[in-house]
Formats: sequence, structure tokens, C-alpha cells
Amino acid sequence: MTIVIEVEQLVRHFGAIRAVDGLGFCVDEGEVFGLLGPNGAGKTTTVRLLNGVLKPSGGRASVLGLDPVAEGSKLRRQTGVLTETPCLYERLTARENLAIFGALYGVPEADLPRRVDRLLDFFDLSRRAVDKAGGFSKGMKQRLALARALLHEPPLLFLDEPTSGLDPEAARQVTELIQQLSRQQGRTIVLCTHNLGEAQRLCTRVAVMDQGRLLALGAVAQLARTLWRGLWLEIELREPLAGAIGDKLRLMPGVSNMQLDGTQLSLRVEGDEVVPGVVTSLATQGAQIMRVNPRQHSLEEIYFELQKQQKESGS
Repeated sequence: MTIVIEVEQLVRHFGAIRAVDGLGFCVDEGEVFGLLGPNGAGKTTTVRLLNGVLKPSGGRASVLGLDPVAEGSKLRRQTGVLTETPCLYERLTARENLAIFGALYGVPEADLPRRVDRLLDFFDLSRRAVDKAGGFSKGMKQRLALARALLHEPPLLFLDEPTSGLDPEAARQVTELIQQLSRQQGRTIVLCTHNLGEAQRLCTRVAVMDQGRLLALGAVAQLARTLWRGLWLEIELREPLAGAIGDKLRLMPGVSNMQLDGTQLSLRVEGDEVVPGVVTSLATQGAQIMRVNPRQHSLEEIYFELQKQQKESGS
């Protein structure tokens, strides 16, 4: 797997404030990598450092094989960036905005009109192509800014709250586009978002930041295993469980907790390897099982548990 972004002990000071504090991670080609954290965590500063807009106070980064400090201009021609607040030329039309940025990015002149038309159509802006961007709604500006980020077909995209201000249909269109860019076209995407459900659906791995530092890095399932021992097993029964069967379940090796509410049985087990034995035990004792579902911890649960641990540690 080709490494697209490599960060080692990255630091950025703003006076006495450490906006980025010893950050380190790698991002693989074709990955949707989530950069998560509360406001002020250092996500935006990190994106600026990785694009060579800011110089680090310490550490190093390599992006697409380039040094953002020494080769920032060359690097920015190969990345697409969507900021949380779209910066558009509001006195220019949608088409003019894309044409100007296309020229700045070096899109071939013969190819530029076709790309502009295609993106205006994809983001449902064709009917407003000759209207000034200043009269657009927030959602329309967001769609135009997304089109601008994709115009030069960059291999690496930085998207900050890409579905902010979009209606549900447009938001779904954007998330499907992100999946398509990653899975079908092999593009790498760094996604900064407060929408944890969206991040869980889209991201291969996530980095959770707070106060400029990395709290956790990995896939959702991996982070859950690190934070919590074992898993909860949800079992739906056709009829309530007999008392004798429940007593035997409580005594099974690997079962640490049991909750019963009518036909809904919840068991905390030490790991996946315990599940077949639980199901076999229930079935042989005559329990009628309708559904077995391991309860996975959500990214939201993981995120807030990390924030809780951070506060408790006092760091």
C-alpha cells in the first residue's frame, strides 16, 4: 500500500498556544481518513500544515511524496481543499468561479469547459450557472465549493464538513461521491467532520484529536476493542427465557453479565469466540432464537469515551 501522507512529531505554535502538538500518523492511498475532534482540536491547522499554507514549528510531513514547506506550490496543484466556510468570488457567476480556479490549477484550456459543465450538472447548478455566487444559498455555495475542489481531478482531497448546509438528498449525493472517489477511482480523502455517523459510514480509519494531540488512531472496531473489553450480544427470543436456562447461561465461561427483558436477552461476553457456545447452549436447552446480533460500539460512543478519559486524566 502506497503511503500518501506521512506525519512525524508535527508541531505548530501560535505564541504560547500549541495548536498541533507532536502529531504523528500515516494515510494510505485510496483511504478515507477521518480527522475528528472538537472545535480548537487542531484539525484545520493540521490541514493547513499538510498543504504548505503554514510552516511547522517542529516535526515533518510528507504529502504525495512532497515536502509541504519546500514544495507547497507544487503540492497544492495536486490537492483539493474544501474549507468549512466556502470562499468564493461572490460577484462572479458559478461558471466564472470554476473557470478562474480551473485556470489557476492548470486545467488544460481545451478541457476546462467540459469539466465545468459536468460538475455544474452533477451538483445541480446548471440552471444557476450564469448567476452570481453572492445570491446563492448556503447549500448552493457548498456545492459550488465542492465542484471547485474536484475541478482539477486531484489525487488527494481535504474535505472540511462537506455536507454542511446541504439538504438530505444533496448530502447523500456527496457521501456517495466520496465513496465513489475512494473505492472506484482510488483517490485519497481526508475528512474533517463533526458528523460522527457520517464519519463511521465513510472512513476506513479515524484520528481523534484534542488540544492539538492525537488521542486515538485506528478503525472503529479496533478502537472499540482498545477501550472496552468484550462485547454485548443481543439475542431476540420467540418466547421468554425459562429461569433454569438463564441460570446456566450466567455460569457459562466467558459470560460476565446478563440482562433479560421479556424476549430480549443481552449478554456481555469476553469475545467473539464465546458466541457459538452461547447460541448452542440456548438451542440445546429449547430456547427459540429469532435473531442474534453482536452490539458494536459506535464511533460516537468511542469519541465521547476518549473525551471523557482525556478530561479525567487532566491533560
